[in-house]
Amino acid sequence: MNRSPSSVIALALVLCAATAAAETPAGEQVLRGNKVTETNLVDALTPDPEPVVTRSLKVTRDGAPTVPARKPSASLLITFETNSAELTAPAKKQLDVVAAALKNDRLAEYNFNVEGHADPRGDADGNLTLSQQRADSVREYLINTHGIAAERLKAEGRGDRDLLNRKVPSAPENRRVTIVTNLR
Repeated sequence: MNRSPSSVIALALVLCAATAAAETPAGEQVLRGNKVTETNLVDALTPDPEPVVTRSLKVTRDGAPTVPARKPSASLLITFETNSAELTAPAKKQLDVVAAALKNDRLAEYNFNVEGHADPRGDADGNLTLSQQRADSVREYLINTHGIAAERLKAEGRGDRDLLNRKVPSAPENRRVTIVTNLR
């Protein structure tokens, strides 16, 4: 069977896209550099509007579990010194933008989890402790520097459990902070 070069290239692109999509959770992206804007953060953290509920019948397979909606979140490439929870100057600059987004009217009624993540270099207990300290640093910066209400932010260290890039465990996007909107 003869294939044109363009069809082979198209097939290769489709396979590459499928492989890249399989590497990270659906819809997960890391905001970095000039992508960390108030607008992008507000859009990423704003929950979808509640669906209109009408009285109707819904036919599903018996026993089929419903998949809960993914909570709105934004992963940020926040930089820290090696083995440190001290925020760097670029990290503080990004967190200034995060604070502006959290003060936006569209997000004013929500609370957020600040999740610290680590790559798997080092032992699991150490990574969990470090990721908690980093989440605490981000939370404290937002509270103390920008006046975000403490009750709106909960810090949680996730260690190396939720790698964003499983193919390259030491990749920088695995050392990140994720802001997750808590839905009521």
